[in-house]
Amino acid sequence: MFEYDFMRHAFAAAAIVGVLGGVVGWFLVLRAQTFAGHALGHIGFAGATGAALIGIAPLWGLVGMTLAGGVAIGLLGERLAQRDVAIGIVLAFALGLGLLFLHFYTAYASETTALLFGNLLGVDRHTVWLLAGLGAVSLGGMALIARPLLFASLQPELAAARGVNPRLVSVLFLAVAAIATAESAEIVGVLLVFALLVGPAAAAQRLTPRIGAGVALAAGLAVAEGWAGLAAAYVTDWPSTFWIATFSAGVYLLTGLATGLAPRR
Repeated sequence: MFEYDFMRHAFAAAAIVGVLGGVVGWFLVLRAQTFAGHALGHIGFAGATGAALIGIAPLWGLVGMTLAGGVAIGLLGERLAQRDVAIGIVLAFALGLGLLFLHFYTAYASETTALLFGNLLGVDRHTVWLLAGLGAVSLGGMALIARPLLFASLQPELAAARGVNPRLVSVLFLAVAAIATAESAEIVGVLLVFALLVGPAAAAQRLTPRIGAGVALAAGLAVAEGWAGLAAAYVTDWPSTFWIATFSAGVYLLTGLATGLAPRR
């Protein structure tokens, strides 16, 4: 299967998105913000359809809208007692906007389907380099905020007393999470972002409580599930997104069984 350019591009894209999604997803699960990651994928749909409607590459609309949504959720979530309310408000508005754009976008049904469910086998060399550039910027951002983010996630009161600004850290993290969500949506679509962004991270946290090992394991699982999905799609001719989501759910289930059967100390 590596004789084909589109397969090599797909494996490269899955590796890039898997590493970024695993790292960012580990912190999303730690901070109990998985709903935010899910919402950002839906928010990005409005940006992608709007960009395609005016002749811009959907990826840029996806990134721009998820960034705006991530910042909005970060700002509103700190002010409201229930963060899910803020996420729900932003999500409802974005979905309504996406529906409006989709009303004028019906001539491009195949592209709309790709936005919803992903099209990993349609990734070209140019898109791979775009994903690599965005991924490098995002991982660099995560490296800069990782320590205060971890401090604010585990001991928010003590972190605030030590001079860490929780709102700023939250906004910066959700901005990075927005880019990771946009990249994941490019692979598995906005409806199945959980498959790469949350599934591997949740499984990794079940397997190890250590921070460094957990982040690395989450990234490794995301890459492995992406690659396994591509190989299974090549053999069966079934959609790669289906296989990636299946492997993500399967690994999470197996880790739950393994940790549940493990002897307690």
